[in-house]
Amino acid sequence: MNRGQRGKLAMATAALGIGLLSVTGCGYINPQQTSTQYSASDGTRTDLGPLQLRNFLIVSDGENKPGRVIGAVYNSSSSDVKLTISGAGGSQTQVPVKKNSYTLLNDSTPEAILSDTGAKPGSVLEVTIFEDGTSQKAKFKVPVMDSTIVDYKKYLPTPEPTSSSTATPSSTTSPAAPGTATGTATPSSTAGH
Repeated sequence: MNRGQRGKLAMATAALGIGLLSVTGCGYINPQQTSTQYSASDGTRTDLGPLQLRNFLIVSDGENKPGRVIGAVYNSSSSDVKLTISGAGGSQTQVPVKKNSYTLLNDSTPEAILSDTGAKPGSVLEVTIFEDGTSQKAKFKVPVMDSTIVDYKKYLPTPEPTSSSTATPSSTTSPAAPGTATGTATPSSTAGH
């Protein structure tokens, strides 16, 4: 190898080294995002005793209207635990969680409803959470969302039916279209005569 070839090889090696340093230097200076735990969606997360609350949020139509709590509650203890969530104006809901299991509030029946949200959609509400397994209590900030995001529309609390809004059977029938039979037959008082 002559002197010119050695010079080219040295320059190529130096260029490769600088390139590798510039590529790997970002990882050295900046923290790795994969090593940081965070809530990857709209909801928030916290731990309370044996319970792990994940992706918690409240879906509501307005500040003084009912709000449904959705998210997941994991129970890592060997006994059943009840989570109590207290919101604005004394509103409260309870969520039972079986031992070494979880409850998805998105699918739970009955639903976890706070009678008064106490915060406008788009804001953050501070609720009090309590678990009866180790009697721990804490404050927890939860975002309030509305049906602007279509996926949350199905979680809006439905109003309780009132006596005036329940359907009552009607004694009148609508006229049938010409050439069709009516849907109900009534016994005749003169049948058999």
